[in-house]
Amino acid sequence: MARAKWILTARPQQITPHGNWRIWLVLAGRGWGKTLTGAQDVAYYALWNDGARIAVIAPTSADARDTCVEGPSGLLSVLPRSCIEAWNRSQSELILKNGSRFKLFSADEPERLRGPQFHRAWADELAAWKSPQAFDQVMMGLRLGSHPQLVITTTPKPTRFIKNLVKRAGADLFLTRGRSEENALNLAPHVLDDLRNRYGGTRLGRQELDAEIVEDMEGALWTYAALDKARMAHPPDNLERIVIAIDPAVTSHSKSDETGIVAAARSVDGLFYVLADGSGQMTPDSWARRALSLRDELGADLIIGEVNEGGDLIERMLRLADPYVAFKAVRATKAKAVRAFPVAALYERGLVHHVGTHRALEDQMCRFTGHGLKDGSPDRVDALVWAMTELMQGTHHAPRVRTF
Repeated sequence: MARAKWILTARPQQITPHGNWRIWLVLAGRGWGKTLTGAQDVAYYALWNDGARIAVIAPTSADARDTCVEGPSGLLSVLPRSCIEAWNRSQSELILKNGSRFKLFSADEPERLRGPQFHRAWADELAAWKSPQAFDQVMMGLRLGSHPQLVITTTPKPTRFIKNLVKRAGADLFLTRGRSEENALNLAPHVLDDLRNRYGGTRLGRQELDAEIVEDMEGALWTYAALDKARMAHPPDNLERIVIAIDPAVTSHSKSDETGIVAAARSVDGLFYVLADGSGQMTPDSWARRALSLRDELGADLIIGEVNEGGDLIERMLRLADPYVAFKAVRATKAKAVRAFPVAALYERGLVHHVGTHRALEDQMCRFTGHGLKDGSPDRVDALVWAMTELMQGTHHAPRVRTF
């Protein structure tokens, strides 16, 4: 009855997958239902396989006991009471009447996993384990029955260990990903709204809520932690200049690069603000209209365009829509990374703030090294650099009428 209820109420991603997998990796955000998923899987296995030996491993002994067994989504909450023979808290062992046993372990004590053998294992919050030794011991202990399997439930961290596991997907590993919002109906009201308001778009939010593996690239000019630290919800009232920069794509087909469009501002006290990222894969007519729309929305006084490859295309497209647009052509004479260094230095000095979140731009920034961008074209970064470079020069244009 309990299993039937779970099958009817669980989301498809929470049901144990079919197939010849050795590891089921559930990589999901907080509140997604990872603990309940893991508990249901091993509970069902134990009930249907008399005398099964199952390992339950968590970051600490307390985690295994308080979360995986006694927690609101733990084993005691999903196993029918009539099937439980004993819960020996002091010996960290849960015994069923059919002879199946759950043995609890702490990942902090990998040596305790030497020797025991299992039909199945549940590894909870693997990303929080201090070393991979416990994982190695679990895998070596999975040697009972015809097809021993491991279920992992965890929020991600950009560790080499987690990344290597994800790379195994499709071989002997079945990967399930999930975002916190998928379980919104089962969470307390406003919980997700509060979390999104506080962490949405940040590195921590993307990791803990969206289950993304977000990592800094070695040698990158920007880091996610620094960008999060410089983030603010709203721009100040003392902005003196707002500019929009365009780094156009040369072509406009399905495999074209993106056109970078970034709006930035400088305040009267000399601080800088990234206001919007309107970049995307567009035709010249589309990116011209988007840049002008951003200008009107933000009250920008100047549109800047790199003309190295597009020539007079940018100005021509802009003036077709607005003959009186304030436009400035810029031409790159230095390498992209060289142009980016002074802008990165502004960030290091704490002089630049991001208003809201600009995920695609920030991802590109955190992959941009002193040698440029390894994969793809840094269109968004280029547009950012041109906008910031203009603002750093301190040139003043005619007064503008703000539209907000």
